Amino acid sequence: MNKSKIKAFALILLAAMLPFISACGETQATAVNTPAPVAQIVTRVVTQEFTQVITKVVEVPVTVTPAPTEAPTSTPDASSPASTPLPLAVLPAYTDCQYGPADFFVYKTSFPAGQEVDVLGRNADSGWLNIEAKGDWNSCWIPSDRAQLQVGQVGDLPVVKPLLPRSEYEFGSPQITTTKRDGDEVSLSWDAVYMSADEVQGYLIEASVCQGGQLTDQYVFVPVTFAENNGTISTTISDEASCESASTAHIVSMGRRGFAEWEKIFWPPHP
Repeated sequence: MNKSKIKAFALILLAAMLPFISACGETQATAVNTPAPVAQIVTRVVTQEFTQVITKVVEVPVTVTPAPTEAPTSTPDASSPASTPLPLAVLPAYTDCQYGPADFFVYKTSFPAGQEVDVLGRNADSGWLNIEAKGDWNSCWIPSDRAQLQVGQVGDLPVVKPLLPRSEYEFGSPQITTTKRDGDEVSLSWDAVYMSADEVQGYLIEASVCQGGQLTDQYVFVPVTFAENNGTISTTISDEASCESASTAHIVSMGRRGFAEWEKIFWPPHP
């Protein structure tokens, strides 16, 4: 075989093998450059770690939060005033009830014979009782001998003070102009305060003064008519020198339907 034939045969053989050689080259290139298996492994690892973190965040509050406990129930104090019933009294006869512990106080209401009342307290000398209808709240004052206590004695009751109603009419209380002591006697003077003819009653002094070696609460009422309620008005109160504590006093104008405001009296001390 001459060289020309050999060369031609070689070219034909090479042309026949080119498709196979090309296919083999592409398969090798694909096998080397494809990162798919690596990407799948990385994806699974990342997903697993993220799931674990979320699970821990959800579980932490459930683990560390303690179960709620009930607060202990308080036990009422049997010795408190609210748990102690008020003394009960019966009024044998029809009885008028005043705003304060004296006949000169403004009338408030009345009770029929046989009325049951709660007793809140007494005044300093036990002559008057502060009462209210049984189970009610609107208190007033009656003489102690008008009531029959069902339990206990009048002297065992607490001493209480009256709550005086404000007048709906506009009038003030006097300012004391003169205070003068002469031994155990204290003289007070003030200028009259105008009150209408159908309203004027007088002036009330509430004093805590020395009597028998101890401070004693007392009311001094100075009644005036419309004609008398002018110029300077005066009164005298006894105040002994045998008490360690200082005496005190206040004054108020008193009308038929109420009182003005209390005004303090600057009480003269003992020499």
